[in-house]
Amino acid sequence: MIVTRQIRLQTHGNNDVHDLTPEVARHVAESGVRSGVVTVFVTGSTAGVTTVEYEPALVGDLREFLDQLVPAQRPYRHNQTWGDANAHSHLRSSLIGTSLTVPFDNGRLLLGTWQQIVLVDFDVRPRSREVVLQIVGE
Repeated sequence: MIVTRQIRLQTHGNNDVHDLTPEVARHVAESGVRSGVVTVFVTGSTAGVTTVEYEPALVGDLREFLDQLVPAQRPYRHNQTWGDANAHSHLRSSLIGTSLTVPFDNGRLLLGTWQQIVLVDFDVRPRSREVVLQIVGE
């Protein structure tokens, strides 16, 4: 069985981090699929999906790490070509990735105790984001 659902949310951009775990868990539980995997996919090329311990200090560390690893203030060719100043957003998305697959059993996500599913918006402005869930199993 395959069930497809969406999560829509507003973001602030600039490494804005959102915990998707409760919504993903709810959709999996309500899907009628008992065991399988859920793919969490954000549409667009300036956001990413990953897992972290979603607590303020680590979220701050993640933001700082991304700023240091892929700084916004560099002479990126993309920015020179398009003039939109978000090349770093695209690169961060490529680095983190736009999808994540999580197993579940008996309608429950099989995440670690301190592991949450998060969306990170890397763009330079607020965005309306769509996250597609594809729930596959039996």
